[in-house]
Amino acid sequence: MGKNKSSGGGKGDKGNAKGDEKDTGLKKEGVEIKVRHILCEKHSKKEEALAQLRAGVKWDEVALKYSEHKATDGGDLGWKAWGSLLSEFQNAAFELEPSSMASPIIGEAKTNQGYHIIMVQDRRKASKRK
Repeated sequence: MGKNKSSGGGKGDKGNAKGDEKDTGLKKEGVEIKVRHILCEKHSKKEEALAQLRAGVKWDEVALKYSEHKATDGGDLGWKAWGSLLSEFQNAAFELEPSSMASPIIGEAKTNQGYHIIMVQDRRKASKRK
């Protein structure tokens, strides 16, 4: 369960150490992710929440106790396409493999809203809406 620390980025994948095969498996454009997050204003609170998750406490319980955003929904943000999230959050989220709330693969991001603990539940081709 590694940490994903993103610092801006941009649209290119320059310097991605994960390799070409991994890049194609986690394509960003034309893909939507079902994403959840736990938002903490303070770094210390985020660290407490991470410790709880790593100790095996259920995602929903940690979100309810620590998150300052949509905690009652377990931090569910729903399906999000590339370009619909804050860039730091988006960069971290789109690098994550889907996982379950019982055994989440965790990413992290710092935005102007605070510290985010991120997990992706699913990934699909983006739907075309007009």
